[in-house]
Amino acid sequence: MSTSYRIGLVGKPSVGKSSFFNAATMNDVPEGAYPFTTIDPSVGEAYVRVDCAAPEFDEECTPNVGYCDHGTRFVPTKLVDVAGLIPGAHEGAGLGNQFLTDLNETDVLVHVVDFSGETDLEGEPTEDHDPRKDIDFLEEELDQWYLDVLEKGIERYESGYTTEDDAIEEELAEQMSAFRTNEDEIKRLIRRVGVGFDPEEWDEDDQLELAREIRTETKPMVIAANKMDLPEAQANYEEITDDPDYDHLTFVPCSAHAEKALKSADKSGVVDYRPGDGEFEIVGDVSGEQKEGLERIREFLSEYGATGVQAALETALFDVLGVTPVFPGGANGLGNERGEVLPDCYLIPPNSTAEDFAYSLHSDIGDGFLHAIDCRTNRQLGADYEVDSRDVIEIVTTN
Repeated sequence: MSTSYRIGLVGKPSVGKSSFFNAATMNDVPEGAYPFTTIDPSVGEAYVRVDCAAPEFDEECTPNVGYCDHGTRFVPTKLVDVAGLIPGAHEGAGLGNQFLTDLNETDVLVHVVDFSGETDLEGEPTEDHDPRKDIDFLEEELDQWYLDVLEKGIERYESGYTTEDDAIEEELAEQMSAFRTNEDEIKRLIRRVGVGFDPEEWDEDDQLELAREIRTETKPMVIAANKMDLPEAQANYEEITDDPDYDHLTFVPCSAHAEKALKSADKSGVVDYRPGDGEFEIVGDVSGEQKEGLERIREFLSEYGATGVQAALETALFDVLGVTPVFPGGANGLGNERGEVLPDCYLIPPNSTAEDFAYSLHSDIGDGFLHAIDCRTNRQLGADYEVDSRDVIEIVTTN
């Protein structure tokens, strides 16, 4: 069981986004090198890896959801394949409005970019396309979308529609509530940008800068640098990750094609491969051609440490969002009354307290919260104890 985080997968047509989605979820979404292969947002179950706590207690866990493989817990998360990113999406072009609605239901974005430069902005085949254009294009589309909503808030504020006492941050927080922001956050971001609290003094650049700041805060993004098994992609990667204009983004080199091939080969018993690992073993009969393909993938893994598909998802959740994995312990240590051992691993927001964790288990448990117990040390923890990654915690409650 976990708080259901939703990772949004975005990218222009033909960059390998469907391949990435399929590789991550092993669902059969049609793949094709033409625009709008993906029309409806496909939601799949992907997994992020957490070191299981059970071995530390000389126990074997019995997961309710996901699975455990040699001490690595695969915890489910939702992956949303968002369709319809084309120029002008924020103005409703193509599937624009649907694109933005689907995007809004996600917590963090993984932008799949073809780093080989073999597809232009519309997703058509080309040569020497600069992947920076794709990165800029998505950020600009999102900034314009946020700016449109921000401007509506400023208009409402200036029209006197609000009462005298309402501050601009209240109006903007209400107008932009769909972005899961609030008054305190807006206030903090206005201060950070340094534009002051009188919107009449903001010029167009100020408004855009504030919109961008709110966007980067509420829709953080990881770049999945795809097709990194091609030399052109490797050259582009080196250049772009050295460019200070992109320091605000996190890049993960990846080959969705390699991950998909390894998972398929594992499924058919040809190789022994665990998602996210940097190695695999050939255990079945393979043709010369298959062996050649697998050896190319092996070279890629030795260069980059993994295919990057797992790493992109985990970077998005754990590094960028700061999500904390926590195991609920039981009254008799790790187990519950049904004899299950660490059946759940919850993914909870960063800086959560023991009491917050109790509420994420169930509102009744939170309401009756007395204290928590650290199952590793048997130490009693108060309501305001800040939960740490991989804590094993028992909640003591009146309910």
